[in-house]
Amino acid sequence: MERYKQFPMRFERHEDGVLEMIFDGPNLNAVDARVHAQLPKVWAVIENDPETRVVLVRGEGRAFSAGGSFDLIDEQIESHAVRMRVYFETRDLVMNMINCKKPLISAIHGPAVGAGLIVAMLADISIAARTAKIVDGHTRLGVAAGDHASMVWPLLCGMAKAKYYLMTCKHMSGEEAERIGLVSLCVDDDKLLETARETARDIANGAQEAIGLTKYSLNSWYRQQMPLFDASLALEFLGFGGAEVKEGVQSHRERRPPKFV
Repeated sequence: MERYKQFPMRFERHEDGVLEMIFDGPNLNAVDARVHAQLPKVWAVIENDPETRVVLVRGEGRAFSAGGSFDLIDEQIESHAVRMRVYFETRDLVMNMINCKKPLISAIHGPAVGAGLIVAMLADISIAARTAKIVDGHTRLGVAAGDHASMVWPLLCGMAKAKYYLMTCKHMSGEEAERIGLVSLCVDDDKLLETARETARDIANGAQEAIGLTKYSLNSWYRQQMPLFDASLALEFLGFGGAEVKEGVQSHRERRPPKFV
């Protein structure tokens, strides 16, 4: 595990060939500046780790991840340089996950939002607890739904459902996410980790080259959508220089509905 010491996430091994990457931080595992900077870089290390055949990503405590921290959002609002840095980090995160040949499984429980949701939804197999709380969150914050959403959601659950959930920012349970095809599988909360580890074990014991090349081939659907992804991500970060995001953040902090004008 020496190679993973540089990263702020936690790493464990409970099954041969399976690396567990765990979001474990304050405020429901919010993604702060350090985590956001390192998330894009971990996939190259995983790719070159001979002991890892499958990655299982999960969250510690009551959440998968509550998404970007408000401190990081504040920095993006105030600084063009920070905005551009986070933009390229986000782009690299999505690209590096798509191009990593090793299979990735996400075990989603509690809130899964924003930057954490990118990892959950770009997993090759996504397993959600029945009471998981999935929400993209961008338009409630006052910026366009960029990140992975406009590229991934219509492919997984169709344009009508993607528009409904991305434009309204309605919360979605794990049960509903499975029903509309946004996640691979929904299980009872107390069976989530067991099911995810069993799935990871099955894949780790499978034909690694064949599985890896199948993932690479299927992810060509995402590669074809790169111009769409670039445009949506740029529009999101354009919004961090506008007025709506300031009201979005303030209303979150004051725990009230936003008043967008």
